[in-house]
Amino acid sequence: MPRDVWGGRNIAGMRSSDWSTLLDRFPMDFARPPSVLGQSERTHADGGTGIRMDEWGSVWKTLQEGVSGEVTRPALADMGDLGAFRPPWEMVENSSVEAVDDSCRATDCFTIGEIGPGPFERLQFLRGTQNLFLDLAEHSSDSMRLLEIVHEFYLRHVSLWCSSVVDSIAMGDDWGSQTGLLISPEMWRSLFRPLYSQYFDLIRRAGKRVFFHSDGMIRQIIPDLIDVGVDALNCQVFCMDIEELGRSFRGQVTFWGEIDRQSVLPFGTRGDVQAAVSRVCASLGSNAGGLIAQLHWGISDPLENILAAYQEWEMAYTQD
Repeated sequence: MPRDVWGGRNIAGMRSSDWSTLLDRFPMDFARPPSVLGQSERTHADGGTGIRMDEWGSVWKTLQEGVSGEVTRPALADMGDLGAFRPPWEMVENSSVEAVDDSCRATDCFTIGEIGPGPFERLQFLRGTQNLFLDLAEHSSDSMRLLEIVHEFYLRHVSLWCSSVVDSIAMGDDWGSQTGLLISPEMWRSLFRPLYSQYFDLIRRAGKRVFFHSDGMIRQIIPDLIDVGVDALNCQVFCMDIEELGRSFRGQVTFWGEIDRQSVLPFGTRGDVQAAVSRVCASLGSNAGGLIAQLHWGISDPLENILAAYQEWEMAYTQD
């Protein structure tokens, strides 16, 4: 079973010995080349205060090392500033497809070009979450114009990855709460499904695989994601009925992990981890594949639980 792990940048930097132990025992099968985008003129960090400005001009504050933090000053908190707003086009203009291609050719792993936050998350960072939900409810001309601006940038970003030699392109937007979607399925299908359809069509026409991530309870839109071309789906399957997901979608999409990172990986016993992996394998995998041994390694998750997960996946594969 192919292996993938998330959280490596934090773990490798803060727990380098544990990171080396995992990779020595279980080498990964996926590689991430550097970003295809160039540098932004706006990005900067304020010393050691945990305050930084992102590529689009929103200000973030981080209180804990290894955690992204939250937006404290959205770049477009006032929609009256929309007329003067511009995306960081310099990142597209100063792109480096050559560096991506060199990185891909230097590995025999399956390569994933990462888009980063998708359009829904980018809109939250630009407007602030509360403002964005009001925008979506009011459906104002300014809010739809901002959506078009963001979409135009993402089309260019996707196209850059498509011109490289990566094997796949991944995008992520967190659409679910613990119990349901953050907006209605109808609004999602009206406003956001068409955007994804365009991105994924570009990717598939370039001969690459579509990887997609979303946290939360997203059961209602999984058929849509499959329909618009997602090949591999990373979602919090433990927020949903795992067995029902298998009955409904096994064989239609590859489940790109995962294992419960809210309770099992940080707080569970070795037996809890083994049982969780066994449940995922039994429900979502098959002799034909359809499952990637993936998890998110949180900064405080014990190494013993991470090793136990990959050991259980290895045993499941051997038994098959």
